[in-house]
Amino acid sequence: MKVQLFVSKDLEESHAEIYTDILTDNIQKAMVLLEDEDMEGNIDGKNSILAVKKGKDIVILEFDDIYMFRVEDKQLKVFTEKSEYLLKKPLYQIEDDLDSNFVRISKSTIVNMRKIERVAPSLKGMMFISLKNGLKDNISRKYLPDFKNALGL
Repeated sequence: MKVQLFVSKDLEESHAEIYTDILTDNIQKAMVLLEDEDMEGNIDGKNSILAVKKGKDIVILEFDDIYMFRVEDKQLKVFTEKSEYLLKKPLYQIEDDLDSNFVRISKSTIVNMRKIERVAPSLKGMMFISLKNGLKDNISRKYLPDFKNALGL
């Protein structure tokens, strides 16, 4: 799907037009989001959904479904239970939009605390994390105090 954005200060009211050959669930979700003037997708001023890309498609994810954000090959990848998506934002910018369920574990990774299966000691003072979908990563020493604090340890 091709997406275009036009910003104009001459408009009296914002509007969006969607042209499609088939009405998919993702397009319906996008329509609901765009039509919601009260921004019910926000909780405590933070977004509860995120638009990501999978191939040429734009997919709307709820933050509760996200397991991990990780920078790989200079691209921000978003991991869910069974899929991975791309996002064209820097990790620090996403971090600002996340609630307290998400914690940074390294320079390149943020995880959803609700999706952690196991945490164990690793090499050189780091800790190892395993998520419920099988993803694994290391918690660096720099971020370990914040991680433990988020766990209440």
